[in-house]
Amino acid sequence: MTKRELENLKSAGVPPLRGAAKRAGIDAALVAFDASAKDEHTNFETTSQGNVRSHRPMRTSNREWSFRMGYASRQNMAIAASLAALVIAAPIAFRTYENPQQDRRERESAAPLVPANPADGEDKKKAVGPYSSGHGDAKQALASTAALSNDRPSPPPPPAAPRESEPAPMTKADPSDAVARALPQRSMSFLAGDVLDRANRSVRTAIVADERAEDLSPASPYADRDVFEASKINPVKQVATDPVSTFSVDVDTASYAFVRRALNAGHLPPKDAVRVEEMINYFPYDYPAPATPDVPFKPTVTVMPAPWKPTDMLVHIAVKGYDLKRAERPRANLVFLLDVSGSMESEDRLPLIKTALRLLIDQLQADDTVGIVTYASGSGIALEPTKISDKQKILTAIDKLEAGGSTDGADGIADAYRLAEANFDKAAVNRIVLATDGDFNVGVTDRDQLKSMIERKRASGIYLSILGVGHGNHNDALMQALAQNGNGTAAYVDTLNEARKVLVDEASSTLFPIAKDVKAQVEWNPARVSEYRLIGYETRALAREDFNNDQVDAGDIGSGHTVTAIYEITPTGAPRLVDDLRYGTETSTSHERAAKAETSEFGFLKLRYKKPGSDASELISLPIADTLAKPTLNDVPQDVRFSVAVAAFGDLLRGAPYESKYSFDDVVSLAQGAKGDDPYGYRAEFLNLARLAKSARP
Repeated sequence: MTKRELENLKSAGVPPLRGAAKRAGIDAALVAFDASAKDEHTNFETTSQGNVRSHRPMRTSNREWSFRMGYASRQNMAIAASLAALVIAAPIAFRTYENPQQDRRERESAAPLVPANPADGEDKKKAVGPYSSGHGDAKQALASTAALSNDRPSPPPPPAAPRESEPAPMTKADPSDAVARALPQRSMSFLAGDVLDRANRSVRTAIVADERAEDLSPASPYADRDVFEASKINPVKQVATDPVSTFSVDVDTASYAFVRRALNAGHLPPKDAVRVEEMINYFPYDYPAPATPDVPFKPTVTVMPAPWKPTDMLVHIAVKGYDLKRAERPRANLVFLLDVSGSMESEDRLPLIKTALRLLIDQLQADDTVGIVTYASGSGIALEPTKISDKQKILTAIDKLEAGGSTDGADGIADAYRLAEANFDKAAVNRIVLATDGDFNVGVTDRDQLKSMIERKRASGIYLSILGVGHGNHNDALMQALAQNGNGTAAYVDTLNEARKVLVDEASSTLFPIAKDVKAQVEWNPARVSEYRLIGYETRALAREDFNNDQVDAGDIGSGHTVTAIYEITPTGAPRLVDDLRYGTETSTSHERAAKAETSEFGFLKLRYKKPGSDASELISLPIADTLAKPTLNDVPQDVRFSVAVAAFGDLLRGAPYESKYSFDDVVSLAQGAKGDDPYGYRAEFLNLARLAKSARP
């Protein structure tokens, strides 16, 4: 095929949503012709990770044999890459669908990507086109080719195609090496590493563009690869039988950013994506703060009527951390662990992370240090630990990062810890910042194994924070697990404004901890409270005995952080959701305890924490007394009322059954009256989201 014939393909008609895929497919062929104009002495040892010194051998490295193939003729390279585009990219770009809105899982279980058998009849050809429908099949064909990119001179034979009666096995694989396997084996000797790498990128772009065109269709607002931790909404509990509530504090904010992204796209978020405590804690609040760092945070409790059920009351627990002055901050020793795999190519992933890191660099002090580890099909050190005083060197390393390859996150995490440990400074804050979409598909991918790895490493004094990005294969469940077990925080960055909030406006609280393993426990007084429920914190629940066990990990609070927890309680004598038992001693036990209880208290709050350099916990306690109660919502501070509005909004999005008579309009009304000072526009944005939720599609 000549270059003119390839150019003519640009005029071929395709469905509008496949335009990007078609163009990327053509690019895969034309790039080879561009390469033929290069000088004969082109360096063929470029890797898909850019200028990164390999920390371990790349699994897709072709150095050993690309040197030999560098002597191949440029004409043969052009033919090879052209054939690759025709075999892989063109079918993906031009294929047709029986039903474009068909569920992706159904298409992924179809036959593998092979030419249709003429014996199957014309009807089948019309239904599926010359190749089987669904890019899941393309990925299966690509998955079977991954071994070719290892350092072996020849690939293993491809697996036999499954029988038509059996669904094709799905293996999550990166398409970055698809071009190589698609070519006849004898043609491989003519394909140099440079041409292969660029052709691979074009094929990968075709597949990604094809997937996103489908993901954004009205009938498919979410890709089925977004992963969130499933959890049940906290139930109403009886004080008579279960008077103590214990949980780990949470200062993460990832859930709010994902909810915002979904609503701005016109869709309600998945219920499991809504973590009410993270939505409440997304906002800064002007709670009373401690005067000195000796006691790192101060609790404030407010009791008020519940706006959605006047017979119930809300117990609002607010915690404000001590805000370290710039001169009081310890030195920061940071390692950026960056996912540069093929799934990170789009503008809302690696390019956004690079911009976010540039913003963070501007917030650090000259004596702070930064190192960069990248991972894709393997891991490598892109920057040895470098002081911020040499800022240009750090920015140059960030600018050189490019995406490509599969996602060996476990190797990257291990190498980042090795680099952090090698440069550990006991007097500094030693932290790894992992930026990824969480799509780990090579090496250790099991969440429990990854959690175990992080748990073993946290004892070394190195924290792990998460910057999640991306939509379509965002693994929020894994990111939450890693952050919680790594003594760090998890944020989801979907826009440049969010990156600025997390890494500029809140840089101090994000990077500098003032307390670790912070736990809260409330004992309710049966003489005053008959039922209660904790709003949110479903994934942070602890056993009662965990509160005094210093070996149990819990949440951390950073400099200036605010933490809010809200209980809905049913006072004694008010209508209840749970009846007394007909048989048993529950009622008598309740009265017996009530006789001994302090009748002027609703309950008793205890907070346990450790200072960053200590392994022994300390205790703060506060009675929840009548004196803390306010007769109406108008009598409580604006910050408290606004946080209650956010809690109600989160419950409505989750479908909690306790606020059936409350609406999004009620949320808007309550939040509007408590908007107060809003210098960054966060509260105005919330009001807009609450309005959008009324008309959002499920």
